[in-house]
Amino acid sequence: MKIETATRIRRLGKILFLLYLLVLIYLMFFFEAYDRTMENRRYLYNLVPFREIRRFILYRETLGFTVVLENVIGNIVGFIPYGFILPLIYKSKRKWWIILLLTMEFSLFIELTQLVLRVGSCDIDDVILNTFGGVLGYGLFSLCNRIRRKMDG
Repeated sequence: MKIETATRIRRLGKILFLLYLLVLIYLMFFFEAYDRTMENRRYLYNLVPFREIRRFILYRETLGFTVVLENVIGNIVGFIPYGFILPLIYKSKRKWWIILLLTMEFSLFIELTQLVLRVGSCDIDDVILNTFGGVLGYGLFSLCNRIRRKMDG
């Protein structure tokens, strides 16, 4: 790949990453549909791994498909861009374990901030699902990168 093309891709990646982070911050801290309001703020947290995931799976019919989809799948899909874009814009982030650690760290930061600000809920299951999403995003990046290299010759 030409250096000019790589530079453009990284520049576009940085812009997309910034937009992604802004949308993520809005959804995590301000989106009213997810009860992110200033009213009735209280501490909501789960520190037991897989408790909420199990609850969503066991009571999926009672809770409704949409709620389960938004919570479980949403937490995974929401962090795929994080794992995909970071190695795209930073060559030093092109190892799966680095993305795993960075995603876990960023997700934990969000969850702890939610706890302190009493916005949404602090849930270890969200950290687990978000981290899985970030690693999945890295896997997609890695696959696309391999395909691009084969096409380049």
